[in-house]
Amino acid sequence: MEHQPLSHAQESPQESVWDYPRPPRLEPTAEHVQVFLGGRLIADTTSAVRVLETSHPPVYYIPLEDFAPDSLVPVEGATFCEYKGKAAYFDVAAGSTRARRAAWTYPDPSPGYGPLASRAAVYSRKMERCTVDGEDVQPQEGDFYGGWITGRITGPFKGAPGTGGW
Repeated sequence: MEHQPLSHAQESPQESVWDYPRPPRLEPTAEHVQVFLGGRLIADTTSAVRVLETSHPPVYYIPLEDFAPDSLVPVEGATFCEYKGKAAYFDVAAGSTRARRAAWTYPDPSPGYGPLASRAAVYSRKMERCTVDGEDVQPQEGDFYGGWITGRITGPFKGAPGTGGW
């Protein structure tokens, strides 16, 4: 089944994270996604891709060209996702503000996840503010996960204490 991008003009029905698949699915979206840090707008797009995975709020991957110049600073270290492959990390910078290891990408993703190679996701908890269609995002709990919770997303969500075994 092919997924059509959502438009902010369309009705946004409630989504349960327990209806999301495993392995995760990529879904293009035309929602207006913005990221703010250090009093600056550092990312602004209507061309994000949502990664939808069972028990997780969506993770929004923003095209690299939709980040402000010099806002993504590559750093050492990597992690591995059994589905998406090896992740590389960035510090996110805005003026004198720097959020350590606050964004990531999959420069050479696993088959089926190719669109992530030209995009990066940010931890909303490390940003000043993240919005989807003007709504402030609530970060997914936990130190590892990067899901964005909006009013249309329902849980419970993986990431809180005691949910590691889900």
